[in-house]
Amino acid sequence: MSDEQQADDAESQADADAEEVADGIQDGDFVRLAYTLRTADDGTVVDTTDEETAEEAEIDTDEYEFEPRVIVVGAGHVFESVDEALIGSEMGDTGTVEIAADEAFGEYDDEQVRTVSANKIDEESRYPGAQVQIDGEQGRIVTIVSGRARVDFNHPLAGEDLEYEYEILELVDDREEQAASMLEMYLQQAPEVWIQTDTVEEEQLVEDDEDTDEDDEDGEDAEPEFETVETEKETLYIEATPQMTMNQQWMFSKQQIAQDVMDRLDLDRVIVQETIDGMGGMMGGLGGMMGGGAGGLDAADLEEAVEDVDVDADELAEELDGDIDE
Repeated sequence: MSDEQQADDAESQADADAEEVADGIQDGDFVRLAYTLRTADDGTVVDTTDEETAEEAEIDTDEYEFEPRVIVVGAGHVFESVDEALIGSEMGDTGTVEIAADEAFGEYDDEQVRTVSANKIDEESRYPGAQVQIDGEQGRIVTIVSGRARVDFNHPLAGEDLEYEYEILELVDDREEQAASMLEMYLQQAPEVWIQTDTVEEEQLVEDDEDTDEDDEDGEDAEPEFETVETEKETLYIEATPQMTMNQQWMFSKQQIAQDVMDRLDLDRVIVQETIDGMGGMMGGLGGMMGGGAGGLDAADLEEAVEDVDVDADELAEELDGDIDE
């Protein structure tokens, strides 16, 4: 076989492989995954979407929801080697990916074990094994003696090789579900969302066909002209919850989060709505307290109440004069 023919065969095989990959899951696709992440050496469960597996590993099943999760392939939502395994796969495929420590949570660094003053640690946390935060760093107390503490600031899984076992359940095409899943990854909760096309009015610069550099009659640059036009904008609405509005990730990064969602879903804008429910009869009670007891009466009720008071003003004045004379 000639070198030219071998090159043609290699190119044909490469094209076939590319076509096969293109038929499967692609970068940017939203997929629903069931997975379990374990340490490679002893099989300790680190994370899982399966409640039974979590119970067997004695993970608190009351605090978390264990169900398959939607991720965006290639967006850094899973380890890079897992992303690579998913591209080209099909629905229903399963697999296990070996993840080296340096790709997972880094190699163990002895220099990240440091001695600090025990005064930097709350008294109730001054014991070996306690998770503490010191100067903005998260660590674990190794020993504490004579007012000094040895604290390990390495990630708890630093130096550990991992195994990522997964099953691809389905491709998620619904854009509202895609938006909710992205917000859940950022905020650890999925708010209510919906997408609709809105017609809005915008100010638009009027393009002048003539030379725009011409000066006006006074020799000054002509002011730009604007006109109001109607345009359609595909909008993601988010119903904010109190938990969402108080979420630190949302408070400090809402612009970046919204931009990421808009870019992924090809949206024009995001609108966040916050609903404040009424307080029922409490306001009426407050009105009575602040208004001397008449907070619940309208004008007609007040007039009727006055008419019902059987008091003669002249008689009352005479009685008062008599009291003063005495």
